[in-house]
Amino acid sequence: MTDLMTGAARQMHFLSQRQRVVAQNIANSETPGFKAQDVTAPDFADVLGSSGTTRIAAPRVAATAGMVALGARTGVNPGVVTDPDTFETKPDGNTVTLEDQLLKMGQIQADFAAVTTIYRKQQALLQTALGKHGG
Repeated sequence: MTDLMTGAARQMHFLSQRQRVVAQNIANSETPGFKAQDVTAPDFADVLGSSGTTRIAAPRVAATAGMVALGARTGVNPGVVTDPDTFETKPDGNTVTLEDQLLKMGQIQADFAAVTTIYRKQQALLQTALGKHGG
């Protein structure tokens, strides 16, 4: 699999996970105390590191026993974090704003379309290079 195809697969996995999290946010928009979540984007350093030339390490923080005792939660879903872009909290403690979530869903849809186009173009290029004419 080419680096482009690997990158497209990673991006599609990220987008599907993000779409699931945003859908959960929308479903819990009226749940008291629910905190909106988002998914951290894939680290570009991983792409650079896979080429074998340069490796950049991002710090990883693991919750210690003391942090858990103070109320920190250990990640059940890696990459899923409290949404840093929340600007309002309802009186019941809920931080989900439907307008923001719908904008994110639209961006996810556009990103899916872009990655799908890249994937199709790569497949067509490979077919052309192999002398196969797709219909």
